Amino acid sequence: MSIAIIFFITLLQMYWSMGGLSDHISSECLTCSFFKEVVLMSFFTSVFLSLIFTLFYSVKKTFIKTIIELLLLILFWFFMNYSIFVDRESAWSTYDFKSEIYYVTLRSLFPSILLGCTCLLLLHYKEIKTRFIPYKR
Repeated sequence: MSIAIIFFITLLQMYWSMGGLSDHISSECLTCSFFKEVVLMSFFTSVFLSLIFTLFYSVKKTFIKTIIELLLLILFWFFMNYSIFVDRESAWSTYDFKSEIYYVTLRSLFPSILLGCTCLLLLHYKEIKTRFIPYKR
């Protein structure tokens, strides 16, 4: 279930952040579509992060576990958004590294934080529910 949650939220995050580049041509594959690229990146990210998050399952400190997972999500999403930007925009133009980072950060920060928190809430819903909602008979 965690793979599906991470997959769909990653897909949504990439479209929200980099959807403006969907009509741009890829510099590495002139016939590749933005949708196929995003789906493939989302799939591999969701599988990898699900495996990583299972390693944190035994961590008892929920706050620390959640912060680490959020940082990993944001880091992976930022890297994917950066690679999309470089492939579809920066490779065709004269951006320097600082400008690339600035643009990707500007476009990715709000969606990444909002959807990262949403993703973690969905992933830890059962844990949050048992911790904060009292048991009723």
